[in-house]
Amino acid sequence: MNKKNHNKKHTTSEVCRQRLSTSLVFVKKYWLNLWHGAPPGPVLFGLAMITALIMAIPIVYVTLEALLAGTDNWLRLLDTRVPHLLWNTLSLTLLVTFFACLIGVSLAWFVHRTHLPGYKTWQWLLALPLVIPPYVGAVAYIIIFGPRGWLWRYWRDSAWLSERFGEYPIDLYTFWGVCFILTLFTYPYVYLITSAALRKMNRNFEEVARAQGMSTKHIFFKVNLPFLRPAIGAGAILIALYVLSDFGAIAMLRYTTFTAAIYYQMSSYDHLSATVLSLVLIILTLIILWIETRTRKNRHYYQTTNSFQPPKRLSLGKWTWIAFVFVFLIFSLSVLLPIAVLLYWTMIGIGDGVLDTKFWTYGFNSLKVSALAALSCMFLSLPVVYLRSRYPTTISYFIAKLSYAGYALPGVIVAIGVIFLFNQYVPILYNTFYLIAFAFIIRFLPQSMQATDASLRLISPRIDEAARSLGQPPWKVMLTVIIPSVLPGILAGGALVFVSAMKELPATLLLRPPGFDTLAVRIWVDTSEAMYAQAAPTALLIILVSLIPLRYLLKKY
Repeated sequence: MNKKNHNKKHTTSEVCRQRLSTSLVFVKKYWLNLWHGAPPGPVLFGLAMITALIMAIPIVYVTLEALLAGTDNWLRLLDTRVPHLLWNTLSLTLLVTFFACLIGVSLAWFVHRTHLPGYKTWQWLLALPLVIPPYVGAVAYIIIFGPRGWLWRYWRDSAWLSERFGEYPIDLYTFWGVCFILTLFTYPYVYLITSAALRKMNRNFEEVARAQGMSTKHIFFKVNLPFLRPAIGAGAILIALYVLSDFGAIAMLRYTTFTAAIYYQMSSYDHLSATVLSLVLIILTLIILWIETRTRKNRHYYQTTNSFQPPKRLSLGKWTWIAFVFVFLIFSLSVLLPIAVLLYWTMIGIGDGVLDTKFWTYGFNSLKVSALAALSCMFLSLPVVYLRSRYPTTISYFIAKLSYAGYALPGVIVAIGVIFLFNQYVPILYNTFYLIAFAFIIRFLPQSMQATDASLRLISPRIDEAARSLGQPPWKVMLTVIIPSVLPGILAGGALVFVSAMKELPATLLLRPPGFDTLAVRIWVDTSEAMYAQAAPTALLIILVSLIPLRYLLKKY
């Protein structure tokens, strides 16, 4: 009997081993098929997968918490807050995108396609608003045009103006005030990308159209505009996503959109309402991305390069100085005026001793978290980009897309996800500056990935194959061959992340530990208390630091 039981157990274990072996063979074969017979190394895949999972934390947390918020919370917000916030957010996004595209395309056309006086200088001057955070621009305009600002005081002291025109007519704290500020400091997104498209446009198409008797106006709408649509669409989607996620300028001008409402709900410790509003904002962002994808689908315009001729510049004739005044006006409103205001108050602040130990402590705090985020992004971006480039499959594509998730999310939503993660699972790091750096990584890793990917695309995969054929393992190929080749792109991506992190406001406000202030936070605090002499040097320092990646952007676009 014992012998029979022993034989039976032996037979069962053999069957289990055979089944396990068959399952392992099936899994291995399936895994090889997924990667077309050439799977990546476990280290590369593991690093890329961990990065993608980290980037997915805010979306996963916000979605789960919002779905579990309860029917009462959803009905209350849908009846009261959501319709008003939807109207405020969508109307502002649409109008800012429209006006910024109109200004950006017009400036790009004047600078790159006409004999505008000084067009070579204007090429880079008109990109400068990109390094001025909109909340810094809002500070400058509040100082000049706001209540108790310079112009208000002059109006009050002028009996002639008061008697003839009545009370002070300018009110920045309105929808149109917010729209004006955001338009001035977001148009470079369209300007830069459209400028690149204009420089690459083939002159032959215009010459053929002109030979058919078309006027310059008809050539622009029938020939130039179709080629510019992808560039305009790319710039428009960047502007729309920025407006959806902006908090600083909107809050300073006392306008309420989803980001401001989420921040105020978090400040009042109403986390459930904050997650519900966050999920609505995520859905809104996804809808905008879907619309952009659908409008771009089946609208492809190509031009051959074998007969490429650079476009000719057009004479503006009697419109020359009108165009010049328009360009100078935009530059003055978006660059000269804010910088002049900040310089004025900076000189007053320096005279009052603002540049003290606290000021440099704020600068060091910003430097610390921004540098940590930049270094981390440079390290994390390469595995994801390399996996997507060298192992193009559904898995690598999904990992890359998931890694881009944070870029489409406002800093407020990212902060909510980070708070949940560290509070629940890593409490030892809660209320430390590491949370801020972690949020910056989630927000700005896609910037590093884009720069790294641009450099990696210039390197042929045959170089990798040749190195591996000599017996080098994949990790050694990446260290000795790939990284040295793409190092300029990695460093450029790190610079972009560093500058973006220096300017980030909402995530820092929510995640900063007690007593840990950064430059962006001090601008917010000092401006809220009308302490402009303290805020101006801080804002000017952020702008100067933000000039670091400008050369890279101008070279790229």
